[in-house]
Amino acid sequence: MAGYEWPLGDGTAIEFHIYEKNESWDSVAGLYIFSYKTPDGSWCALYVGQTDDFSSRLPSHERWDEAHGFGATHVHAIAVTGQWERDVIEKCLVEHLQPQMNSHHR
Repeated sequence: MAGYEWPLGDGTAIEFHIYEKNESWDSVAGLYIFSYKTPDGSWCALYVGQTDDFSSRLPSHERWDEAHGFGATHVHAIAVTGQWERDVIEKCLVEHLQPQMNSHHR
């Protein structure tokens, strides 16, 4: 399974695993990014979110069609069990990456 390091804006980065949208998701908490690969080979984040359970959240995510319309082809995901840690990482990613579908933490 491939990975990609997303910068947090403080000189550090966190590695997410890259998945197709229709993966079988585990019942674990974590963060996810709807994204697509740019012509230069880097990834563009369209939406950053978090969940208590990937298996119940991602298969029918209400924003996937919108993200797909903006070009999303993949979901980057990482398991993070602690709510506080998910909140901090999500905030850093949204502030630094400025995904077009996120309006919070700006």
